Amino acid sequence: MTPTTTRSLAGKTLFITGASRGIGLAIAMRAARDGANVVVAAKSVTENPRIPGTIYTAAAEIEAAGGQALAVPCDIRFDDQVEAAVSQAASCFGGIDILVNNASAIDLRGIDALEMKRFDLMHQINARGTYLCCKAALPHLRRSANPHILTLSPPLDLNPKWFSPNLAYTMSKYEMSLVTLGLARDLAADGVAVNSLWPETAIATAAVGNLLGGDELLRRSRKPEIVADAAHAILIRPATSCSGNFFIDVSVLAEEGMTDFSTYAVDPRVDAVLDFFLDAPITAKVTKSAFHLGK
Repeated sequence: MTPTTTRSLAGKTLFITGASRGIGLAIAMRAARDGANVVVAAKSVTENPRIPGTIYTAAAEIEAAGGQALAVPCDIRFDDQVEAAVSQAASCFGGIDILVNNASAIDLRGIDALEMKRFDLMHQINARGTYLCCKAALPHLRRSANPHILTLSPPLDLNPKWFSPNLAYTMSKYEMSLVTLGLARDLAADGVAVNSLWPETAIATAAVGNLLGGDELLRRSRKPEIVADAAHAILIRPATSCSGNFFIDVSVLAEEGMTDFSTYAVDPRVDAVLDFFLDAPITAKVTKSAFHLGK
């Protein structure tokens, strides 16, 4: 493999869902530093004090970092919005080379507490939205020189411990991974790479801070840039020889020669928390959480 330092996403067009903040924005910013075109497709068009960032602030950051940006209001639950966003992106930049399925909803409540509208929301965004974005972008990806679909979803493991007590969320995230599993085979003849990427640890995002563990879990998280750097390493690989994988961020970066991940720690003084859907830490200074220990 050619060293990563000689390859880049310069001139490539990325369509990233949920790119107004968090991991999606970090992936966008990493691509922007190469001089890529980034389509910020997300719902956030006005500021929310609890979850800062909009498609417009993200676009401004991307352009300041050296990329070209297109901010497109898009709720991936709706066919017409996705089709319009994809069409606008292709018209603006002359095509789409990479689709990053980052948008996702989370609610870890069990069956007794979870309202069906929340179940529906997770499945509409996570499962259906991912499938829809792939379907809409595919005609443009097939015309790209090195097309990639990358979905932020976990490795598949049917051990019941991952489904209890957060059944609805696991179902929706695994459905995203099933899109990777199926499309990698379906699109092999077209040369379209289809992969999933998942972090080893909790990542410092608004969802972690507001919904899962507050400031303490944020301290025990890694920065979104670790996922962005891993995504970049995947997306510059030849599509024809890199498909059907369920990557973990640190494993990808280790393949690129990285051995020290401490720079990604929010607080290097404490261990990071192992993320959902992973049995055991891969790197040092990562410990299991109550989520794992209670299984």
